[in-house]
Amino acid sequence: MSMRTPGAVTIKRPSEIDRMRGAGAILAGILEVLHAELRAGVTTGDLDAIAERMIRDAGAIPSFKGYGTNPPFPGSICASVNDEVVHGIPSPRRRVANGDVVSIDIGCILDGWHADCARTWIVGSAPREVSDLVDATRRGMEAGIAAARPGQRLGDVGHAIESVAREHGYGIVRPFVGHGIGRSMHEDPQVPNYGTPGLGLQIEAGMCFAIEPMFNLGGDDVFVADDNWTVRTSDGSLSAHFENTIAVTEAGPEVLTER
Repeated sequence: MSMRTPGAVTIKRPSEIDRMRGAGAILAGILEVLHAELRAGVTTGDLDAIAERMIRDAGAIPSFKGYGTNPPFPGSICASVNDEVVHGIPSPRRRVANGDVVSIDIGCILDGWHADCARTWIVGSAPREVSDLVDATRRGMEAGIAAARPGQRLGDVGHAIESVAREHGYGIVRPFVGHGIGRSMHEDPQVPNYGTPGLGLQIEAGMCFAIEPMFNLGGDDVFVADDNWTVRTSDGSLSAHFENTIAVTEAGPEVLTER
């Protein structure tokens, strides 16, 4: 999820990062199951039910369910298909088909600490330009994570992400950004997917971020649909979204939401 609420930039203690690591491990395991279940004919509601059951069976709480207002988010995952960028509402009426691009965003709370991550997958096969978009969005996330080192600035992170998109001519979603994370799912600072090197907050060990680029096959512009949640590309182009929660250590970034 890519909204934010105001708060202070906090430095996490190793014991706190360890709890976030536990939450991240739960999510990584669930994403493996959801990827295996994603096939033509499955509904996004089916995937949501699997995710919620697994989160609760692990002793955690879904971060997304009931989040926000007008209306509260109803699912435990966001499931965004094709031109939907983020915050797609899972539904038993939404069946995916071969060639669909499906972005799954998931978060959980373990012992009061959050982790948040997202992956984009293609159902069956799709044209090369679509698989290239998905691959580049993942690489954009990885470039942003690699730049999140002590002494660097948030502008360095955004620039690293933006450079991958610009290399391929993809649109970059600007209104929705990465964020700090910890006791709240959305903490300061905002972590944009674009930026100028050397500008912005200086990164310190102990900071934790959710880094989450969204690249579009068309232009940058997006809009929020009538359900007040689902974000779609204005030109109807396909979109991809990747996200990992990381902890910044003295040695560099540690990804908390991968096996």
